[in-house]
Amino acid sequence: MKVLILSCNTGGGHNAAGRAMVERIRYEGHEAKLLDIMSLAGERTSRLVGDVYIKTAKYTPKLFQAAYKAGDLISSSRHKSPVYLANSRMAGHLWRYLQEHETDILVMPHLFPAETVTYMKKHGMLEIPAIAVSTDYTCIPFWEETNCDAYVIPHPDLTAEYRDKGIPEEKLYPLGIPTSMELAPKLEQKEARRQLRLPEDTPLYLIIGGSMGFGKLRELTEALVHSGQEHDIAVICGSDRKMQEELTREFAGMARVHILGFISEISKWLDACSIVYTKPGGLTSTEALVKQVPIIHTAPIPGCETKNAEFFSSRGMSLAEKSVKMQVEKGKELLYDFAMQDRMKAAQQKNSFPQASLNIFRLMQKLCEAG
Repeated sequence: MKVLILSCNTGGGHNAAGRAMVERIRYEGHEAKLLDIMSLAGERTSRLVGDVYIKTAKYTPKLFQAAYKAGDLISSSRHKSPVYLANSRMAGHLWRYLQEHETDILVMPHLFPAETVTYMKKHGMLEIPAIAVSTDYTCIPFWEETNCDAYVIPHPDLTAEYRDKGIPEEKLYPLGIPTSMELAPKLEQKEARRQLRLPEDTPLYLIIGGSMGFGKLRELTEALVHSGQEHDIAVICGSDRKMQEELTREFAGMARVHILGFISEISKWLDACSIVYTKPGGLTSTEALVKQVPIIHTAPIPGCETKNAEFFSSRGMSLAEKSVKMQVEKGKELLYDFAMQDRMKAAQQKNSFPQASLNIFRLMQKLCEAG
């Protein structure tokens, strides 16, 4: 089986889900490639699309929120949106790529390539099956105007939302969000800290800003440093090198504050931490969920991340606070309330799908055999 996974560089979560599927498919002895669909039109187009999205979400969140709400209002299964029309322009690029590269099935952890594939299916340009993989705990605008052979959604409780938006229920597969196989073996906390060269008996707060370093990382770190507790703090800045450099300078000399950039050892850091602070991105939240780590969700990017935080907190899988002051207070409370931690971990275990990538792989095999 030869699999092409189509994503887009609008945040790291979609690509992380894509990489998790590449890892699984290759582990099972098949071929897989992850491709940014916009790169088919040139690297300049890829950078432009990614930069516009990230800068809008990071520096003008109110504009991003307004755009998301507008999308929700015009989103409909009865007509096509400007988003669909824009992504339909990629159809020729993808068709030519598929003519030159043998492919048995497409997997799309992003809306944009799903829109492209929908156009291609409508115009007889695609015969192989295509699976959409949702990476948020809500049905984001415009999924309902796509036409894929299957839709993998993060949780059974979301089935009604997707169905009510117009996606046929028989196409919905609540298999979870795929995460790296590296998350599966859970290290004992002390062993993880030993491998990371951290104190074994001191509480550790882990702050994750997502792949692009979103969130009030400086304010939260400063507040935790001055919270009057004896603990270590690790801050993952993602690819935001400027923030990493600024925090490194500000907290230089503080042995208990660890400033990190984009790391490949997220699994060990999740095993090592006592509490994780993370923005409610679908992928990062799911990684913490699979690891069953006490979660405090920080202020979301308005839109789907707001829905993610609501989904988690309403089921007891996280605490969600918007202000840094309350985030610190809730962190201190959760750190020493072991009964609350146990309830949260039990809720996480009940609602997590650690074998999502394997089950999606089996769905892919089923669709290929049927085709």
